[in-house]
Amino acid sequence: MREFRPLGNTLFPPVVKNLLIINGIFFLATYVFQNSMGFDLTEHLALFYFASPKFRIWQLITHLFMHGSVGHIFSNMFALWMFGSILENFMGSKKFLNYYLLSGIGASILYMGVLFLQINPIQKHAEMYDAQPSISQFESFIQNDVSEGYRPDFNRVLTLWQQNPNSTEAVGASKNIVKEYLNIRLDSSVLGASGAVFGLLLAFGMFFPNTLIYIYFFIPMKAKYLVILYGLFELYNGVANNPGDNVAHFAHLGGMLIGFILIKVWDIKRPSQY
Repeated sequence: MREFRPLGNTLFPPVVKNLLIINGIFFLATYVFQNSMGFDLTEHLALFYFASPKFRIWQLITHLFMHGSVGHIFSNMFALWMFGSILENFMGSKKFLNYYLLSGIGASILYMGVLFLQINPIQKHAEMYDAQPSISQFESFIQNDVSEGYRPDFNRVLTLWQQNPNSTEAVGASKNIVKEYLNIRLDSSVLGASGAVFGLLLAFGMFFPNTLIYIYFFIPMKAKYLVILYGLFELYNGVANNPGDNVAHFAHLGGMLIGFILIKVWDIKRPSQY
């Protein structure tokens, strides 16, 4: 599939322009609905884990247009315009839109897979603990399944239980906090266009590898090296899983992976190869 219709050199090609507008509308609507009606669009349009009762199939697409802060939407939309306008001019609007959406959706599905690997053991251990609670099992759950940020609350319950091992209240409190923690993990969500944007970054690096990109508008770096460094950075942070890090690093990597697959399947060549 090498057929596409390049546009030329348009500063705001139609798909990029409309994506910028739609993202802006969603961002403003989130604040308007929340402040004027108390209705949280994020609860319905962000992408929730598939085992969460909040999950809806349309979230695979709508989460691409939701953002959590001004800095979040600005960085994504700036990258969308910076890389996307060049790529749409090169690839043509139809193929570019397909690439953008498929990279974003594919990234979210791969991210769901990573979440499954993380959450499924916690869910099994929580169910086992609920069936047979004990101090030793509670300690094991804390050590193996509870992230650093939540451990102080668990340790307080553990300390009270250790002070009174026969306390039925401590047993109930331990079961409740395990259930609450599981629900928090099940209700985890992701939002933003980052997965699709990282797909664009990958495509830009493959099609225009020697183009200089100025990091922070000051440090020059060739696109191919930026892609490699960004990929390694996301992989490191995804594996490290540092406490307090709420960035979906594996969604970013998923966008790059899906983008690479699409470019190979569609057999799109670099401009210099024609």
